[in-house]
Amino acid sequence: MKKVYLFAADGFEEVEALTVVDLLRRSGVCCTIVSITGKELVVSSHNITIKADMLFDASLLADGDMLVLPGGMPGTNHLMAHEELKKLLISYAANDKYLAAICAAPSVLGQIGLLKEKEATCYPGFEEKLSGAKLSTEHVVVDGNIITSRGLGTAIDFALELVRLLTDSDTSAALADSIQYNQA
Repeated sequence: MKKVYLFAADGFEEVEALTVVDLLRRSGVCCTIVSITGKELVVSSHNITIKADMLFDASLLADGDMLVLPGGMPGTNHLMAHEELKKLLISYAANDKYLAAICAAPSVLGQIGLLKEKEATCYPGFEEKLSGAKLSTEHVVVDGNIITSRGLGTAIDFALELVRLLTDSDTSAALADSIQYNQA
């Protein structure tokens, strides 16, 4: 079974995070919510509290197939400030494992040098933080092992693309049908 770790920081965008978790789990992918706050309860940017599945421990996170960064403010800033998370992202990139980020969160990948010569997208206004990237305005962009998306309105497209990459096109299409989602 494929393993995905999604990182939650206070101020995360709940729809971007929970849409990914929900659709990955529906497709049979093990998706674990990891708190980087040092506590299990994490508060979203709209004051919704969730309970993470685990606390950040880099030694327990090396076995994944994908790392996911939801956007939101100030959540994205907290992700960027977490030194051990940045090391983990760099390690996954070096091992050609998937890195996915939505909304403001692609800026984390850009600021640590992981988007150089990669096509990427983000929430409007964060483009300058995608250092070295080839900018796109597509809803979801896949360039090798990097997947980026624009924001809350593209969360289902983003999550379905992650499902496709981790399983197959048929599973992603069946999931879209089961939730009554018609992709544009």
